Amino acid sequence: MAKFDTILIVGCGNMGGAMLQGWLTGGVDPARVTIMDPGMSAAPDGVTLVRDVPDAAFDVVLLGVKPQLLGAVTPQVEALIGPQTTLLSILAGVELATLSARFPRAGGIVRIMPNLAAAIGRSPLALSGRGLDDAAQAELTALLAPLGTPEWLAKEGLFDAVTALAGCGPAFVYRFIDALAAGAVALGIAEDQAQRLALATSEGSALLAAASPHGPGELARRVASPGGATQAGLDVLDDQAALSKVVAAAMAAAERRSAEMGAAARGG
Repeated sequence: MAKFDTILIVGCGNMGGAMLQGWLTGGVDPARVTIMDPGMSAAPDGVTLVRDVPDAAFDVVLLGVKPQLLGAVTPQVEALIGPQTTLLSILAGVELATLSARFPRAGGIVRIMPNLAAAIGRSPLALSGRGLDDAAQAELTALLAPLGTPEWLAKEGLFDAVTALAGCGPAFVYRFIDALAAGAVALGIAEDQAQRLALATSEGSALLAAASPHGPGELARRVASPGGATQAGLDVLDDQAALSKVVAAAMAAAERRSAEMGAAARGG
């Protein structure tokens, strides 16, 4: 079975840092992890931080830079990639074919779409890859499990849509929480109290939805009594499918942008 004992993170920004935190919190030995990032001031205790290309081999190399920087880092990273290496990429829009062309010696290549909840082990992780046998796929799934819920996609073509949902979705949820709080302020509640109440409401609702056998739509129906206050509010959100339409438009815009970044990576 493949073993993923050593990990190199190339570019440890917000998302790479969230994955690192999730691994460390989940019990991964920090000695297994090296970060290559010239702009990072310090690494967590036990994690090795280097500014330039390390003189070492790694089982896993995680590309955590912005998609626009793929061309700039390719020469450095390619020197570290060999048949024993599995390349992981969290670069939005950058397809497996593009990665394979840039890193032809990689033993396996896997696209990952996580979100920042990886830091607390609660991220969805959409996966699509090539070059991994069943054993290696199982081993990689186990490596990513401390970050949340790995989900292997049936086809890579779904990645832009999953990016809009799992990758961009948290920002949309945060906007809604912020809107809840702003609505409460407009009704006379103090801003700090409105923020606390909105956060607690959102957290409790999400946890309940995750534990319930019922879907979110059914849960909303169960909360609302005919002619009651909740139903009055839902009538506004449901009028001409207002909420559904604006969310669908936001996700479509995110999906388009992800595809555009992929096209730019192919051309660059």
